[in-house]
Amino acid sequence: MSPVAILGGGPGGLTAGLYLSRAGIPCVVFEKMLAGGTLLLTSAVDNYPGFPDGVSGQELADRMRAQMVRFGAAVETGEATAVHRRDDGIAVSLSDGREISSPAVIVATGGSRRKLGVPGEDAFAGKGVSYCAVCDGALFRNRTVAVIGGGDTALEDACLLARVASRVYLIHRRDTFRAVAHLQKAVKAEPRISPMFSHTVSEIRGAGRVELLVLNDLARQKTVELPVEGVFVSIGLDPNTSFLAGTVEMTGTGHIVTDEEMATSCPGIFAVGDCRRKPFYQIVTACADGAVAAWSVQRYLERLSAG
Repeated sequence: MSPVAILGGGPGGLTAGLYLSRAGIPCVVFEKMLAGGTLLLTSAVDNYPGFPDGVSGQELADRMRAQMVRFGAAVETGEATAVHRRDDGIAVSLSDGREISSPAVIVATGGSRRKLGVPGEDAFAGKGVSYCAVCDGALFRNRTVAVIGGGDTALEDACLLARVASRVYLIHRRDTFRAVAHLQKAVKAEPRISPMFSHTVSEIRGAGRVELLVLNDLARQKTVELPVEGVFVSIGLDPNTSFLAGTVEMTGTGHIVTDEEMATSCPGIFAVGDCRRKPFYQIVTACADGAVAAWSVQRYLERLSAG
């Protein structure tokens, strides 16, 4: 039997690989970069069971990968560009030109950081505009930066940046944050963080590098210019699912529609984690998705064998 293809090496994909390999089902995790997915962008994970003192995203990803590989799962570099069903299984096209055939596919491609979509954002990408505080925060030591967003990731990023930056403006379009209570408490207690509620970004300006933000003050209905040297965009994720258009049912936002067994509208294709439609996106729920998907794949393969 050809290996089950797991597209994406985040928590959901790695957990699916662990459960499949422990069940004796050959599987390969295809990850375009390093196994771990968005875990690698997380400095500290405080809400994953079993780590009372927290754990870095890198360490948690490394542990998950090692545990999965221990039971025989393989990891390869590769990014899916198309998936379609054939009479003999599921065909997956990869960005390096390969096409593989698998009896079943688990889509665990996660999401990419959402953009603001304002003038100057693309022009200053890598020149002051960043989507990863963990990756780029150290570059802004003793500088003034802005974090855009009001959810858990935005507040986590602001707290992380406050360790190195001289001032962190936390800009949110609403009048209250959406983040969990302990993060809001941490932001309030950090003197280097200055929340700015009811503001949106209309433009990013600079000469060669970011120099200021043009903001809309929604409460006062006026334009504000805010001098900053760095902008960290933390407004959520867009699912990495465009390669599945026409193959499986998706929502208007591009999230894959699944049932409670992680099965999609296309027999043999399953989806887990941030790329699928669900009410709560967390590391632990992605892992749960992966375990359920592996169980569902096992049952699916048994039905295929039985004819």
